Amino acid sequence: MEILMTHKKLPDIQSLPDFRNVPLDRVGVKGLRWPITVLDRKHGKQSTVATINMYVNLPHDFRGTHMSRFVELLNDYRDTEWIDRTGEILSRIRETLDADEAHLEIDFDYFIEKEAPVTGLASFMSYTCRFLASYKEHEDFILGVSVPVITLCPCSKEISAYGAHNQRCTVTVQVRYHDFVWIEELIELIESSASGGLYSVLKRPDEKHVTEHAYNNPKFVEDVVREVALKLENMDRITWYVVEADSQESIHNHNAYARVEKTK
Repeated sequence: MEILMTHKKLPDIQSLPDFRNVPLDRVGVKGLRWPITVLDRKHGKQSTVATINMYVNLPHDFRGTHMSRFVELLNDYRDTEWIDRTGEILSRIRETLDADEAHLEIDFDYFIEKEAPVTGLASFMSYTCRFLASYKEHEDFILGVSVPVITLCPCSKEISAYGAHNQRCTVTVQVRYHDFVWIEELIELIESSASGGLYSVLKRPDEKHVTEHAYNNPKFVEDVVREVALKLENMDRITWYVVEADSQESIHNHNAYARVEKTK
């Protein structure tokens, strides 16, 4: 009882008024590591670890927000599929923090078992994925995935007596949609648009196949971005997209980059 009475007397500094007349766009917690469950096309569910940022807007007359309430709220969403609950979470953030706006940024690794192209040896590939959810004037959700691929330079192949420079390229796609889109769909779409895909385990027959496949399928970053964009155009479920390709050039002291954004 004595402890409870002491807690009741503690001042709530965050709730004090502020007189500087400066509203803040986003305040909250950032870089929180948290276990989450996401939908898996093959296995139903996949458990992973996310880095979560959670924000609300702060009116000009509030000194601060209650940071601990963000984390307390997350405790109610263990063992739940986050992609289906982001709207509910945003609503509760707004209500709990007495805010007009709420924002969620969730970055996580997604794992797919992938077979080598010749030997069929299976191993896990990890892909960096992202949920961006917000409520400002309306609820908004963006699904993002970054996929490492191979690009082989068409110009280098054309002008060289033998060989061609190739490198690892990261292709990032973000989409808004009106019907469900699997993470795996975007990964497959991206890998099929590049000179080749990456694998965790390759034996010599696999390495020969991957190398020759890339050589026979040269792509600039511009080619990759355009190929991905055309495939997204053919997906009626998608209403908006951004495609970026960032190639870590093997013979240049710079990266090659291309980007396109479109509302369908």
